Amino acid sequence: MAITLNINGKKTTTENDPETPLLWFIRDEMGLVGTKFGCGIAQCGACTIHVDGVAMRSCITTIEDAEGTNISTIESLADGDKLHALQQAWIDLDVPQCGYCQAGQIMNAAALLAENPSPTDEDIDTAMQGNLCRCGTYPRIRAAIHKAAKGA
Repeated sequence: MAITLNINGKKTTTENDPETPLLWFIRDEMGLVGTKFGCGIAQCGACTIHVDGVAMRSCITTIEDAEGTNISTIESLADGDKLHALQQAWIDLDVPQCGYCQAGQIMNAAALLAENPSPTDEDIDTAMQGNLCRCGTYPRIRAAIHKAAKGA
């Protein structure tokens, strides 16, 4: 059965098993490797993408469930050569250490700012609590979200 997906504004059709996790389709079939595999059980947030503007874990979202939606990955966040305010804030404040979780962190933060353009520390902590960073860059993540909110 053919499944049509709209990823970063591009439609693609696949005959893959409908239960294939969207994460693996994005990475293996589309070659968009910014979305990372972390835990496979939606607990770490490394695989966070947007589905119709909502932050979702692509490791547990199947391609069948994503059919008919608009899927956005970290690769679509910038506007051409102009980085998204969050991406620029991440660079300006040297947020990442190892960087592995950062695409998921940024995608979750982008969903937060789309819903709440002026979040408090508590708003940020609540929204970001499901995105884990083994390096512990949480204070810099929070500062970058505030910086992006002011510049957005």
